Amino acid sequence: MRLGRSNTESSVFTRRTARDDAKRRVNPWIATSATIVLLAGAGVVAYDTSQPFRHTVLAVIRCSRVAEAAVLGAIDYKKTFAASYDSEESRQQAYSDCHRRSAQRVLKALLANGGIFIKLGQHIASLVVLPIEWTSTMRPLQDQCEPTDYEDVEKLFLSDMGASIDDLFEEFDPKPVGVASLAQVHVGRLRKTGQRVAVKLQHPHLQEFCDIDMEMVEVALGWIKHWFPEFEFTWLGGEMRENLPKEMDFAHEARNAQRADEEFKDIYTSLYIPKVVQAEKRVLIMEFIEGGRVDDLKYLAEHDIDRNKVSLEIARIFGQMVHINGFFHADPHPGNLLIRPAQPGSKSPYNFEIALLDHGLYFDLDDELRVNYSKFLLSLMKPASKATIAERRKYAKLVGNVDEKLYPVFEAAITGRAVMKGSWDDNPETRNFKRAGSMIDMTAPSEAEIEAIRKAVIEQEGLVISVFDVLRRVPRRVLMLLKLNDLVRSLDHSLATTHPPARVFLITASYCTTAIWQDDKRRLSSDLYRRGLFGIIFDYFKCWWRFEQTYEMIGITEMIMDATGLAVKLKAWLRGLLVQGGLKGAHDAAAGLV
Repeated sequence: MRLGRSNTESSVFTRRTARDDAKRRVNPWIATSATIVLLAGAGVVAYDTSQPFRHTVLAVIRCSRVAEAAVLGAIDYKKTFAASYDSEESRQQAYSDCHRRSAQRVLKALLANGGIFIKLGQHIASLVVLPIEWTSTMRPLQDQCEPTDYEDVEKLFLSDMGASIDDLFEEFDPKPVGVASLAQVHVGRLRKTGQRVAVKLQHPHLQEFCDIDMEMVEVALGWIKHWFPEFEFTWLGGEMRENLPKEMDFAHEARNAQRADEEFKDIYTSLYIPKVVQAEKRVLIMEFIEGGRVDDLKYLAEHDIDRNKVSLEIARIFGQMVHINGFFHADPHPGNLLIRPAQPGSKSPYNFEIALLDHGLYFDLDDELRVNYSKFLLSLMKPASKATIAERRKYAKLVGNVDEKLYPVFEAAITGRAVMKGSWDDNPETRNFKRAGSMIDMTAPSEAEIEAIRKAVIEQEGLVISVFDVLRRVPRRVLMLLKLNDLVRSLDHSLATTHPPARVFLITASYCTTAIWQDDKRRLSSDLYRRGLFGIIFDYFKCWWRFEQTYEMIGITEMIMDATGLAVKLKAWLRGLLVQGGLKGAHDAAAGLV
C-alpha cells in the first residue's frame, strides 16, 4: 500500500513538474517580448530626450541612404561600361540610361534626407562638366524645398532677436515668398520706420543636424573612394565642410554684401545690392527689392528695357568682380538676379538696375590666380596657332591644375562647347564638324557639334572618369568660375539677345586685358628701384602698347557686333509691324516675345 501510494504521489509530482517545466519553457518567450517592448520604449524615450542618441539613429539612417545610392550607382557604372553592345546607338543609350538611373538614386536619397543634402544636390546641378543627365535630374532641387512652419519661425525669431515678430513689424506675411535649402524669406514692414523689408530666416533644424550631416556626407564619400577609387568625390565633402558654416552665418552674408557694395561704389554700373538693416547669425533683415527675374522677357518689354544691354551689363558686373576686384559672388543663378527700372539717384548708365541677392558665398582670388585666369581666357579668344595652343595649355595647368590629357575636358567646361582647333585632334568624334579657332569665332552649335559633345564628353567611359578627375583636381574657386561663365552664357541665350554669341566674351576680354595691364604696371613699378627708370621704360611702353592695341581691337569688334544686333532687332521690328500688325506687334517682336 505504501508503495502504491508512493507511485501515485510520484505520478502526481511528475505531472506537476511537467506542467512547471512547460511554464518555464514559455517564460523565455514572454521575457524576450517584454525585453523588446522595454527596449523599444527606452529607445523612444532616449530618441526624444537624448540628443546624442537621436543623432546616432538619424546618422545611421541618413548615411545608409546616401551610401546605398552611391554604391549601387558605382556598380551600375562598372557593369554598364563593361557590357557589350550590338550597335553604337545601343551603347550610347545604355550609357545615358546609366547616368540617369544613378542620378535618380542620388536624388531620392537627398530628398529623403533634406537639409544640407538638398544643398549638396544643388551643387551637383551646378557642375557644368557633369553629364546633362546628372545636372538636369538635380535641377528640380532648386524648387523642392519645404517651408518651415510659422510657429517654428516665430520661436526662432524670438530666440535670436530677443523680440517677437509683432514687436518689430507692423506687417509680416506668414507665407514665405521664397524657400531654399538653408532658409526662407518673408516680407514685412518695420514698425519703427515703416520700411518694407525682406526677412531671411534659417530653417531651425539645420543647426542641430549640420555637424552630424556633414560627418555622414564625408563618411559616405570616403566609402565610395575606398571601394571605387575612380569615382572620387571626397573633395565635395571638404568643400561643404568649409563653405556651409559661412552660408549658415547671415552676419557673414551681410559683411559680404557690404564689401561688394563698397567695391562698386565708384563704378558707373547698373548693379544694385540691397542695403542690410540688421543681421544676426540666423536672421537677416534687408531692403526689399520689387522687380522681375532678369530673364523675364515680358517684364523687360513692359518697362522698355533692352535685353541686349541687360546681358552685357551682367557680363560687366561679373567681369569686374572676377578680373579686377578678385572677390566674386559664388552662387549665381537667375533667381538671385532681379531687374527693376532705375531709381532716382541711380548710378546705372541705363534705364534699369540689376539687384544681386543672396550673398552667403563669395570667393577671393589671389592676384596670381586672377591674372593667370585672365591670361587663360584671353588665349582662348586668340586665333588658333601653335603658340596660342601651347599658351592655352600652359595657363590651364596654372589655373586648373590639369595636365595634357585632361585639358580638352577643362576647355569644354570653360567654353561651354566642344573643343576648339588643336585641342582634341586625336578624338574621331570631334572631326565631323567645323571647329572654331577661338571663342570669338564661335557661332550657334550645329547638330554635329551637339552630337559630338554627347558622344565624346558624356558617353565614353574614359572621358566620364576624366570628368571626375577634373572635378578632383581643379581648385574650388575655379569650379565656381566655371559656374559663373555658364550663368553669363545661359542668360545671354535665355534673353534671346540679337547680338552674336561671342559678344559677351568680348566684355570678358576687355576686363581680362585691363587686369593684365594693371598687373604689368604693378610689376614694373616694383622693379623701378632695382632696375631704375631707364631699365623699365621700354618694358613699360611695350606692355602699354599691347594693352592699347588689344583694347582698341576689342572696342571695334564690339561696335560691329552691336550694329549686327541692332540690325537683327530692327528686322524683327519691321516683321512684327507687317505680320503681327501695328506698333504693338512691332514692339513685341523686337522684344523677343513673338
